[in-house]
Amino acid sequence: MTIRFGIMGTANIARKALIPAMRRSKNVQVVSVASGSGKAKAFSEEMEIGSYHDSYEAMLEDETIDAVYIPLPNTLHKKWTIEAARKGKHVLCEKPAAITVEDAEEMVQVCEENGVCFMEAFMYQFHPQHNKVRDVIASGEIGEVKHMRSTFSFYLGDRPENIRLNKELGGGSIWDVGCYCIHSSRLILGSEPMRVFAEGNVPANLGVDLSANGILTFPNGVTASFDCSFERQMNNVYEVFGTKGSIKVPFAYRPDAPNAEGLIEVMDSSGEIRHERIDGDQYTLMVEHFADSVKNCKSPSYSGELTVNNLKVIEASYASLEKRSPVAIS
Repeated sequence: MTIRFGIMGTANIARKALIPAMRRSKNVQVVSVASGSGKAKAFSEEMEIGSYHDSYEAMLEDETIDAVYIPLPNTLHKKWTIEAARKGKHVLCEKPAAITVEDAEEMVQVCEENGVCFMEAFMYQFHPQHNKVRDVIASGEIGEVKHMRSTFSFYLGDRPENIRLNKELGGGSIWDVGCYCIHSSRLILGSEPMRVFAEGNVPANLGVDLSANGILTFPNGVTASFDCSFERQMNNVYEVFGTKGSIKVPFAYRPDAPNAEGLIEVMDSSGEIRHERIDGDQYTLMVEHFADSVKNCKSPSYSGELTVNNLKVIEASYASLEKRSPVAIS
């Protein structure tokens, strides 16, 4: 069974990553694109997509479409996820799924009520390098885990028109890249943090964080630090520190980028490093998993509950950033 996708919007992430990944997949077909700005026809021709719609509403009425991918601005995810679910369309929604926990909970609930699959598109987690990290931790090779450190940054430059700097559309470095650090901390440590303390650079003229860093405290005493930025060169790495050794993943979130690869570096107590290279096409693995979930009428491994839990940490991070004090995560 092939799951037929409609693309809601003409964002670069769809052009450069998701549509190519869908075409590489074994169980997905891209059948249409929609845009409310008059770009659908040109985009469909550029990407060689067979049909297009000049409104999102029209796409949701298209019975040839089983599921939609939503790469719209963050503040529009809720509206179009709910509209799609009510029309019986399964939803793969770009991260962050929403900009409030309450909105995400409503999105998940409406999808459940309408019997459609919902998944937030955190693609990086489908790369097998992270399973290898968890296997090494479980083996006891690095001893008892005590701390995890993660970084995701890139240089945005002076681009005031960029959506990432628009407060009204959910801009900010934590929303855009810090969310990966928070997500991977929860994923690799296999637990939910109790509190967070965050600081950052929030220029008054923008009202969004250009850079931020924080510390997460977990129930078992393990900590995780994260930092994210639009003000530094590209860097996407995490490290896990144990009592006997450590693990470094140098291309944690974008192993598909130029000059990057799936790779883990395991260091023992003597300082000796073992390298393991792990191949994987994270975008294709993500869409194939989602399509399999639709086909088999089961919840994706990355559930709505996990999406909500990640947003609770992000929301608390922003609250801490504003209060300049630690915030408990409910």
